[in-house]
Amino acid sequence: DQSKLTNLGNALEIHGPKLLGRAYKDPITSFRLFQKFTVEHPEAYWEIALKEISVVFREAPKCILDRTDKSKHGGTWLPGSVLNIAECCLLPSNHRRKEDNTVAIVWREDRCDESAVNLMTYKELREQVMLVANALDTMFSKGDAIAIDMPMTVRAVIIYLAIILAGYVVVSIADSFAAREIATRLRVSKAKGIFTQDFILRGGRKFPLYSKVLGAAPLKAIVLPAIGNDVGIPLREQDLSWKDFLSSVDYHPRPNYYSPVYNPVDAVVNILFSSGTTGEPKAIPWTQLSSIRCTAEGWAHIDLKVGDVYCWPTNLGWVMGPVILFSSFLNGATLALYQGSPLERSFGKFVQDAGVTVLGTVPSLVKAWRNTNCLEGLDWTKIRSFASTGETSNVDDDLWLSSKAWYNAIIESCGGTELSSAYIQGSLLQPQAFGAFSTATMTAGLVILDECGVPYVRTFS
Repeated sequence: DQSKLTNLGNALEIHGPKLLGRAYKDPITSFRLFQKFTVEHPEAYWEIALKEISVVFREAPKCILDRTDKSKHGGTWLPGSVLNIAECCLLPSNHRRKEDNTVAIVWREDRCDESAVNLMTYKELREQVMLVANALDTMFSKGDAIAIDMPMTVRAVIIYLAIILAGYVVVSIADSFAAREIATRLRVSKAKGIFTQDFILRGGRKFPLYSKVLGAAPLKAIVLPAIGNDVGIPLREQDLSWKDFLSSVDYHPRPNYYSPVYNPVDAVVNILFSSGTTGEPKAIPWTQLSSIRCTAEGWAHIDLKVGDVYCWPTNLGWVMGPVILFSSFLNGATLALYQGSPLERSFGKFVQDAGVTVLGTVPSLVKAWRNTNCLEGLDWTKIRSFASTGETSNVDDDLWLSSKAWYNAIIESCGGTELSSAYIQGSLLQPQAFGAFSTATMTAGLVILDECGVPYVRTFS
């Protein structure tokens, strides 16, 4: 009965008899058969998935997958379609029950444990994004690459969506990088400007960020304050404070309204980077298709639902930043952001107070929580599932984490920035063992190659 209440289980109950015929039994029994079916018939699966997420096309695709051009390995997805994926994140949706007064983001500042959790509705988010989009047009040219190097705050999310809404390209840079690494990414991406903060707040301490950007490039920087409304350091002559940047639209007749820039589905919206641990980092372009792919995975495997509160401590410079942003807004969930260190009890209290229902982690974070016992006495029982990626999980740590929320499942995920998704994961329609994967993802077929790179005859799914 519980399996039929999951996103994928419900879809299987509706479509399974038609797609699998008499072989269909129920979501649990028929899961592996259905996963194999999605590998062999991806068009059928994506026709279902696209109807389940908040993707609205300005011009509808001619088909799901066009395989006629043999020079394009894997075919062309959603040919002829035009949209703006940021607009899809912001628009109300009757199907997803996203209304103007629905809460889009909840957040709390660093070490403000006793303060109420802050809320932003979709209407408020849309107006803020459109305000920033109008300001962007006063200093950049359409198609420009614009970097973001700052913590994943509410303002960072607003800036990210505004850049895409206005027809520019986001360059994602993790706020942990030194000046040299920042400079490399700005050079490779040919960025024309950068958004950053004066400082980073962690555990009640201030760490310089703007000064690292100064050492990276002579690009125009828009600098946000970590605290309050005014930046806490002097800026170069060419740079702007956040307040001055927004004041550029003071005389705009409708500063909180913006007509989105629509592009083909394969237009680049975000340039991400590999870690660069084995050489110069690779620039990895994400298209609007990438956003759709990671969102559908959150729907099918993480089981994100309308009304969920989704939290995953990360940064827009790493792949999970864009993943949780799109997965939240396009699945009708609320994005939860803690603007401080996730290592401390303050983060755990935010998870409690925000009513987080799906919590993403990395194993080293779980180990730190367990070793310091900083979550003692907190109520995490609203969490209905966990997710984990980035490192090898420890079974004992996972057992401890799961015990915090009625021993609910931890969905392991392994993929890559280049894929904009995972290729092996867990599923709530299968038994889940701690620290293990249970399935290839939907539409992902796995093969074993011999020493010459030739696949063995058997296909694993």
